[in-house]
Amino acid sequence: MEEHIHLLISLGSGQTISKVAQLIKGESSHWVNLQGIISEKFEWQDDFIALSVSKRFIPVVRRYIANQEEHHRVKSFSEEYAEFLSGHGFKPEDFG
Repeated sequence: MEEHIHLLISLGSGQTISKVAQLIKGESSHWVNLQGIISEKFEWQDDFIALSVSKRFIPVVRRYIANQEEHHRVKSFSEEYAEFLSGHGFKPEDFG
């Protein structure tokens, strides 16, 4: 997707979500810029969202990620995100 990505990651006991996100952003930014894939400098935004998933939902999440392009043809990421937040009792301002 152009403005976001979904990843399914299993963290080791010594890993933190923050550190893994920092590594993914740093390494991928370096690679994109080194490859010259886009004309301007590529940088990630500061924010990210991490959610835990129970083992039984891993196949569902994998299918969602594999088909995210199809999902977003029907509903934009912003629309889906807003629905997700409200469906779980959150408001955008809860995330600063």
